[in-house]
Amino acid sequence: MIVVTGGTGNVGRALVAQLAAEGEAVTAVARRITPEDVPAGVRAVAADLGQPAGLGPALEGATALFLLVAGDDPEGILKQAAAAGVTKVVLLSSQGVGTRPHGYAHAAGFEAALARSGLAFTVLRSGGMASNAFAWAEPVRHHRTAAAPFADVALPFVDPDDVAAVAAAVLRRDGHDGLTYTLTGPEATTPRQRAAALAEALTEPVTFVEQSREEARAQMAQFMPSAVVEATLSILGDPTPEEQTVSGDVERILGRPAAPFAAWAARNAPAFR
Repeated sequence: MIVVTGGTGNVGRALVAQLAAEGEAVTAVARRITPEDVPAGVRAVAADLGQPAGLGPALEGATALFLLVAGDDPEGILKQAAAAGVTKVVLLSSQGVGTRPHGYAHAAGFEAALARSGLAFTVLRSGGMASNAFAWAEPVRHHRTAAAPFADVALPFVDPDDVAAVAAAVLRRDGHDGLTYTLTGPEATTPRQRAAALAEALTEPVTFVEQSREEARAQMAQFMPSAVVEATLSILGDPTPEEQTVSGDVERILGRPAAPFAAWAARNAPAFR
């Protein structure tokens, strides 16, 4: 049994679907989830990573765990997992742990707890995800506008379906224990270019509006801790060479190139119509 936390999220939903299609027994976990949210045959369990003591039912029968950085007690989560019989953990972390550890201390804490846990583990450090563009969905639907800071700074955003595919491969195959992979897309693109790709997918114009750093900060502060906001703004506006570098890890693990942002935009165009 493979347990997928964040089972209704951008990565988790795709991971659950892929594992189920490959014949794996899967439990999808989220704070709010029903059987209607998952494919037939997948067990859906509502649980909160912020309350590790309540994870027992979600982990029942598990041998492997896909873990998000959520909650403040990674040791408690991992102890519950080990007690349930989990022997392998795949952690979805952030590239920022390697490039800006002070800004991503929460994720770094999960990585450190996992390294101390005694469990077999693999860390997936994701770069920025293409699905961040869902923040444009409402303004694009209503006004055909997309706003972002640092209009011409390029980063290699990764398709969350590729993150899910890598996670599935690592969960199902041996040879990844103790390794850390950095997951990016196949090319660095700018916010202006991503808005243009979305316009092409919609076959309608989308006006790009460049935000100031202050405007972006105010928007991000509504759903991110302040330290993560500042670290994220620094990556978006003043990335290090490593943060702008295309990693080959997706292709090495999957045996195919990572998907470009344009493919994500074409697949998700209905959300912006």
